[in-house]
Amino acid sequence: MRTGSGDDAEDWAAAGRGDGEAYGRVFDRHRDRVRRHAVRLVPPEVDVDDVVAVVFLEAWRRRRTARLVDGDLLPWLLVTATNVARNATRATMRHRRLLATLPPAEHAPDPADRHDDGAAVAAFRRLAVADQQVLALCVIAGHREAEAAAVLGVPIGTVKSRLSRARKRLGAQFTEHPAVPTTSGGHR
Repeated sequence: MRTGSGDDAEDWAAAGRGDGEAYGRVFDRHRDRVRRHAVRLVPPEVDVDDVVAVVFLEAWRRRRTARLVDGDLLPWLLVTATNVARNATRATMRHRRLLATLPPAEHAPDPADRHDDGAAVAAFRRLAVADQQVLALCVIAGHREAEAAAVLGVPIGTVKSRLSRARKRLGAQFTEHPAVPTTSGGHR
């Protein structure tokens, strides 16, 4: 299937002179075909989009020397994709071999597990969803009550009453579950 080789010749000549828009047209014309080609060549661990990006980076880097075949850049792009995919596959294999030589890691606890989210976040999570929504919009994000009403699809009076009740309930959460200072150096 030919893809408008006359377009490639003109656009590629302009790209060789540094015309980024012409280069963009070549990219748009061929990226899907290059991606389909690369998918068949690389193992699942390799990000195909990375391979495509490297192919087109090479094309830009070599825009003055890349060869068109009958005015079409696609053959050069596919050969380059094959080489890039081969390099990516070799790098993945080297990485696997290196990992296989390492001793298994001892399980270490995640430092994030030593810290809780804090009393305020815990109290917020214990609130009803409607209370969380109105507090998130008006208090945390700083939106006006009218904006919150529009987002939630309720009258402004409903937002005002929910906000008042949610503030009282949040305050009550701290009365029922007072904040306990953390000893692990985390934030409260």
